[in-house]
Amino acid sequence: MSVKLNIISMQITANTPEEYIKQLPEERKDAINKLRKAINNNIPSGFEETMNYGMIGWVIPHSIYPDGYHCKPETPLPFLNIASQKNHIAVYHMGIYTDSKLLEWFIDAFKKQSKLKLDIGKSCIRFKKPEHIPYDIIGELVSKLTAEQWISLYEHKHKNRHKNK
Repeated sequence: MSVKLNIISMQITANTPEEYIKQLPEERKDAINKLRKAINNNIPSGFEETMNYGMIGWVIPHSIYPDGYHCKPETPLPFLNIASQKNHIAVYHMGIYTDSKLLEWFIDAFKKQSKLKLDIGKSCIRFKKPEHIPYDIIGELVSKLTAEQWISLYEHKHKNRHKNK
């Protein structure tokens, strides 16, 4: 599957994480490579690296979770993405969006290591400068949820959201 992505006003078409990185601006390649390494060295088994939503992603494949993502069941269940956006490097971690204790842990860990203000959205952690990325904390963050825990958390949050509508 070929994916097109606009980054820093350039068109990137990537089928693999390697192709994605190869086409990044030089000043972003090292940071994305380091992030990818920190994630791959720490992510529990059961997650699969792929291109997902035009970004490098880690998903739970259909072989483990056949239901897929509720918004688009033919898509594997997303967990984590990294991307070089126009003004920042982003880490999209679905666990911090759904697990308030995990979010609190990350915020505390970041504050202990950095004097910078954390730039964070619901699931998006943004770093304006590559040298501000706390690779060790990102590595630890991805290690905190197993594939089984993520599926359970996802199902619990998804089913409760639909029950309350």
